[in-house]
Amino acid sequence: MLIPVWCRDQILGWVLLGASLWMVKIGALAQNLGFSDAPDSVRFAVIGDSGTGGRRQQEVADQMVAVWKRYSFDVVLMLGDNIYGEEAPRDFYKKFERPYASLLTSGVKFYASLGNHDEPGQRLYPLFNMQGHRYYALSLTRYLRAISLDSTAMDPEQIRWLEDELSHHQAQWTIVFMHHPLYSTGKRHGPSLKLRESLEPLFVKYGVDVVFSGHEHFYERLNPQRGIQYFISGAAAKLRRSNIRHSDETGCGLDQDNSFMLLQATVNSLEFATVSRDGKVIDRGTVQKKGQENSISATCLVPH
Repeated sequence: MLIPVWCRDQILGWVLLGASLWMVKIGALAQNLGFSDAPDSVRFAVIGDSGTGGRRQQEVADQMVAVWKRYSFDVVLMLGDNIYGEEAPRDFYKKFERPYASLLTSGVKFYASLGNHDEPGQRLYPLFNMQGHRYYALSLTRYLRAISLDSTAMDPEQIRWLEDELSHHQAQWTIVFMHHPLYSTGKRHGPSLKLRESLEPLFVKYGVDVVFSGHEHFYERLNPQRGIQYFISGAAAKLRRSNIRHSDETGCGLDQDNSFMLLQATVNSLEFATVSRDGKVIDRGTVQKKGQENSISATCLVPH
């Protein structure tokens, strides 16, 4: 149970974990994200590799609440590794329901994809909103379609479903969220080349705009690849320090702290901001629709 205590621009709180009592100091609330004032817009958050039940997960979750109070959002997309270790009911409470309790009670819906540490049975857990499916699609608004894939168990049946989904439900914006990244400069894992071989041709053929993945325990914005914007956001609880191998593919990266993303979509733009565990905006920008092509303008605020 978290009991927040406010002190100027900081939050002090107590988190009860089993027989231990933790004091959590979050730090300054998240800065101005710089989003435009767009009336016909939808906002959603993105987290990956989140389900530890530990202190860092709670601190990122508290920053999400701080951001939600200023920039309300109704949806969180989960990029897999939602529950590490055991998956008894008490684990879903400790590693999901408790950290995100404030958002859940406020009506925010979480939509999960499966990671390599997740049991397929998670698709039946009501608060993950997977409706019993390993992969599925949903419309976040009339112009934005989101597709969740099971990148751990990619098979011909899923590939056929994906092509059918992409060919029959084209929207102004099509985003994909899944666990394994097609592009990554991570030293530990790196890109999933077999998945890239299977999925990228379909993404290019049917005009997928943005792909979110986790698996790597850091944040990375890749420079666009074949017209598609790729993000890695796998540091909502876990962190693999100094793991980004900066290259020409890297637009921005943070592997020294945990983070999550918030995005705001309109018919013609997709604004994004990445927020660290201590409330700093570390990356922000806009993917802009220009006919059949997209362009991106972004500012990486990570010190080099």
